[in-house]
This record gives sequence, C-alpha cells and structure tokens, in this order.
Amino acid sequence: MNARDAILGRIREALRVPAPRSEPAAAPADFTALLPRVGATFAEQVAAFATASRELRTEFHWVEDEVAARAELERLRETAGWRRVAAHRGAQVAPLVEALGLPVLWTDGGYDRRELERCDAGLTQCDALVAQTGSVVVTSASAGGRVLSVLPPHHVVLARREQLVPDLPAAFHLLREKYGANYPSMISFITGPSRTGDIERILVLGAHGPRRLTVLCW
Repeated sequence: MNARDAILGRIREALRVPAPRSEPAAAPADFTALLPRVGATFAEQVAAFATASRELRTEFHWVEDEVAARAELERLRETAGWRRVAAHRGAQVAPLVEALGLPVLWTDGGYDRRELERCDAGLTQCDALVAQTGSVVVTSASAGGRVLSVLPPHHVVLARREQLVPDLPAAFHLLREKYGANYPSMISFITGPSRTGDIERILVLGAHGPRRLTVLCW
C-alpha cells in the first residue's frame, strides 16, 4: 500500500463514523443585548465612542471647532509625513484639505488609480459615528465614492457632532431618513482600521485596506 492508498483508506474509515451533533445556542431575541450599553446623554455617547476607538486602534480626536480640526490635520500632515492626499469636494472636507497646502487628488471628476495609490491619505466625510461599536458609517454618496476609504493607507474621517448616534438601530434609522428609497450603491460600517488575524492569530493591520484610521469630530 502506497501513501495515497493509506490516506484514502483513513478517509473512508473516518466517513463511516457519524460526526457528533450539538444543538446550536439559541440566538437572543434582541441582538443588541450582545453589544455594550450606551448612556442616554451626549457626553456618555462621546465617551463610549472614544472607548471603542481605543480598543479598535482608531485614532479619535474630539475638537472644539473647524479651526481646531484644521490644526489637528496640520499636525497629522507633519507627524505622518504626508506629501500628497486624496479627497472629495464635500463641504466639510474641501476647505480643510485645501488649507493643508499639499498636492490633492480630487476624486469627484474621475482619477487615475495609480495616482491614488501614491497618495498618503484619503480624507472623507461620513454619514454617522456609532457610539456603541466605534463604527464609522460611510456611503458612496457621503465619502466621495468607494475608494477613498479603502485604497490610501491612512483614512481620515471628518465628522460633525450631530452625526454621532448611540447605536446601530439609530444609524440605520438615520440612513433611512436621509436617503429614503434612493439608497447609495455602497454602505459601509468601518469598525477600526483594516486587520486580519488569520495567520497564527497574529494581528496584522492594513491587510485589506487602510492600516490607519483617524476620526476628527467637532
């Protein structure tokens, strides 16, 4: 008997033995019971989002106003060594990006994918920040398409305080109210920077997207 026959023989023998069956655990009536509780006040929701961000390795900065957001972006430009950024012409994004004084690849009117790959960061708006999970909700409408939140190695999200919602049901309600029957072609819940732990359970950031996620909110 050669090695191939031996292996096939072991497989045939194993197939004769029924696999043990176990009853699946009953799903909770309300899936939100599995998620952290979020306080009712705005301050508690900000704190919950900040806590989740730390655990997810999201860099969350709560700033006073747009002037402070601009200063934080300038600090990121210097510390991260940005040489070129990509962005869309959203009302919150465009003025702050232009103030950086860097070459900008605007994605609104078409772009060269190879040029986008050379950008150090992609700056976008969002639809919501979810305090309960630390998620950033973006759509193809709010984030200037699909690629800005995926291709550049550093995704920077600019958000307003009124976009912070307590939990996932509130986020879905916001999307329904905002878009009605005209849902965008892409809706994404970004929960921390891209990561994988498939190989020997070693956490690797940036495996399938940006390895760094920064959220500025004012």
